[in-house]
Amino acid sequence: MQRGLRQKIFAAAVLAAAVAGCAPGVVIDKLPGDMGLPAGTPERPATPYQYPAVHDMPPPRDTQPLSEADQVALEKQLREGRDRQEAAEAAAAAQDAQAAKGDTATTPAPATPNKPALVKKKKPNPANPAAATDTAGAKTSGAKTNP
Repeated sequence: MQRGLRQKIFAAAVLAAAVAGCAPGVVIDKLPGDMGLPAGTPERPATPYQYPAVHDMPPPRDTQPLSEADQVALEKQLREGRDRQEAAEAAAAAQDAQAAKGDTATTPAPATPNKPALVKKKKPNPANPAAATDTAGAKTSGAKTNP
């Protein structure tokens, strides 16, 4: 009986020590300087930090949504940009086809100052998919290597 009581007291002391270890801030503040926080540690704030108001609604926006006319105009501008890009890609493909045939008499059209020059991407060779590489030069297809 005496042994069971000692075990219960020991278990309660261990549990109390574990619970006290969960919130050391108050205990550490009361320790002497040489046992507590290191020198030069800033003081704790006098009032605890407040959590942000997560359920408050944000203030109304200053800007208004697009009107129907503005939205139609924006969609028109986007379509025109897409059409210009497709036309430039078709022209570049036609130049590549002429260059592949060996026709060097044609010269490429100069780029207009308003339009950026197109950057062509290399297309992988469908006959040799193992030769496809990404921009860093590593193989992107084929058998995977074991690290």
